[in-house]
Amino acid sequence: MFDPKGLIKEAYAIDGINTVQCRSIFLDWALGLPSDMAAQDEIQTLLDHYGRAHPDHPMTEILREGTVQMQGAGTRRRGGWRRQR
Repeated sequence: MFDPKGLIKEAYAIDGINTVQCRSIFLDWALGLPSDMAAQDEIQTLLDHYGRAHPDHPMTEILREGTVQMQGAGTRRRGGWRRQR
């Protein structure tokens, strides 16, 4: 499971966190993914790990949205500022 900074773990620990805050945390997490990592697989792993224990948490909702949005989007990020030419 890829969460080296513990961003997703900490989001689940914050009392009263809302969907907007979770979306921001998720974006920070996603931008930190190595370009060769399969984002959809990592999101699903996080969802399996945290979502089952916290089905009504806003971060679970964001992770679910992430899995849906990643379907058909390819398995890896391409380009961006780290893209090598």
